[in-house]
Amino acid sequence: MSEERFETLHRDALVVDTHCDTLKSLYPGFPNAPTPDRSAEGLGARSEKGHVDIPRLREGGVDCQVFAISAVRTPHPPYALRTALRMLDIFYRECDRNSGDMVPATSASAIREAVKEGKIAALLSVEGAEVIEGDLSALRMLHRLGVRMVGLTWSFRNLLADGVLENRTGGGLSRLGVEVVEELNRLGVVVDVSHLSDAGFWDVVEVARGPVVASHSNCRDICSHPRNLTDRMIEALAERGGVVGMNFAPSFVDEHRATVERVADHIDHIVDLVGVDHVGLGSDFDGIRSTPQGLEDVSRMPNITRELVRRGYSDGDVEAVLGGNHLRVFEKVIG
Repeated sequence: MSEERFETLHRDALVVDTHCDTLKSLYPGFPNAPTPDRSAEGLGARSEKGHVDIPRLREGGVDCQVFAISAVRTPHPPYALRTALRMLDIFYRECDRNSGDMVPATSASAIREAVKEGKIAALLSVEGAEVIEGDLSALRMLHRLGVRMVGLTWSFRNLLADGVLENRTGGGLSRLGVEVVEELNRLGVVVDVSHLSDAGFWDVVEVARGPVVASHSNCRDICSHPRNLTDRMIEALAERGGVVGMNFAPSFVDEHRATVERVADHIDHIVDLVGVDHVGLGSDFDGIRSTPQGLEDVSRMPNITRELVRRGYSDGDVEAVLGGNHLRVFEKVIG
């Protein structure tokens, strides 16, 4: 494929990234943030720090970026809901300041409308539902404030479930966790299983209705990290119409050397296992301290397209991986 044709393919595709932690870097003094504090800079100007800002989203051809809100990463985070609300405030402040380039989106149709207007659609997710502090009314209010994807845990245990760091216990969802999944289904919010313990994953598959996603996880068969999914898990997500978003954290990509080619190996594995309709992108940019070679920041997203084309993927299959699959789930769940 000529360089011109490759560039056209990437530009014409609707590119969705289902996870970044950029709001942490915009939160003044966020404890143990993986990337440098950019609270004084904001998203509008191109930065040499971190991985995501509006100019680099433009350069990378990303049409829909999902921004995560969370609590502080400790087993018992203080002021979890207050922290999440401050991150929400930062999100809407940045959307207001950069309204000519980026707009909040709460539906698939809003994403398409933003793209039609030449803007980046910004979707909100929760990474770790400890932010609701055990209260379903807080979950409902976060939905009213625009949250459209919720991961039940970070890697620690909370009131809803055991995270992946608690795999030894064999614990899954609590009764409250089951209630939260049921409420997310009722509200029309995407359930995200990334960071859950293995037992928690299987509980979600049993309880949830409709598609479930792993917003930023890879294949355990390719890289044996507990944050990655087993083949059985990938098959279970696919049976529900779900999608696995490829995480660029080097330790999830390859035990020795992470590259864009190795990320594509994870994509190949899922395609071979369950078909091209169940894999997408979930970079984890600004939530990781280092990146794979060839994916140094969001501006390098076209390298995914280039590698998939090199491997013989059709235009339609490339478009599905870049964002079509995630958009299908959004249409099904959030409307």
